Amino acid sequence: MQIGMIGLGRMGGNMVQRILNGGHEVVAFDPNEQARNTAEAAGAVTVTSIGDLASELASPRAVWSMVPAGDITETTINNVADALSSGDTILDGGNSNYKDSVRRAKALKERGITFLDVGTSGGIWGLAEGYSLMIGGDKDAYDRLEPIFKTLAPDPDKGYGHVGPAGAGHFVKMVHNGVEYGMMQAYAEGFELMEAKKDFDLDLVQVSEMWRHGSVVRSWLLDLTAASLKEDVKLAGIQAYVDDSGEGRWTVEESIELAVPLPVITASLQARFRSRQEQPFGAKLLAAMRNQFGGHAIRSTKS
Repeated sequence: MQIGMIGLGRMGGNMVQRILNGGHEVVAFDPNEQARNTAEAAGAVTVTSIGDLASELASPRAVWSMVPAGDITETTINNVADALSSGDTILDGGNSNYKDSVRRAKALKERGITFLDVGTSGGIWGLAEGYSLMIGGDKDAYDRLEPIFKTLAPDPDKGYGHVGPAGAGHFVKMVHNGVEYGMMQAYAEGFELMEAKKDFDLDLVQVSEMWRHGSVVRSWLLDLTAASLKEDVKLAGIQAYVDDSGEGRWTVEESIELAVPLPVITASLQARFRSRQEQPFGAKLLAAMRNQFGGHAIRSTKS
């Protein structure tokens, strides 16, 4: 099977390699020449424009966009649509907001182009471990492209599936990432508590390895936690600054719209916000209030 791929960053490049390893043909485009050279060395046919990409593909064509969510995805999908024809398919494997995917599917359908929103999890380890693919959109297009999904998945019968209409794939991926926030926060807090218990002098690497085997909290995230602690148990040189890529916010926003309580996921998102503040105003105000009503000591910024 043949597929076009746009976006050859580390994750997209690994996906190209896995598709090629599965015996399929990839026509790849990226504005970065080095990324194209890497894909070509792996066996992909590379082109220097979206128009050339469309020309290289046999009908019905399928083009998979693997670029960051936002304006670049909007521009890429519009440009691809202009180069395709009725009966072709566009796949968005980025972390787009599911509402954008619903809108895009509707607009593309009016042009006869089918759309699949592919929530993709696996990160930079996907080449070796496979990707979890949560796919929404046109069922006929899904069925036609299922050999590609089987190749990308951890196993031909595991880790992928059609979850519903347009937008459903990115909605499920959004919730997946919200759950991920909560799990990561729980691990971080647990290990911080153990690190603070100085009189026990706990070996956090040892604990993480014990938990990885047989424990009810074992997971791939715990595997990655153990790997990080093995590299440097003190995490020296790493700032306590945690970014977010948007899905956690969208998950919390959706919980408000549907009136579904998500206390753990919401708290984990708020913890990330707090991690970015060097001198949070709210904490200083709390200290000031305690001083006002009880005369409690405050720590001055004056040297």
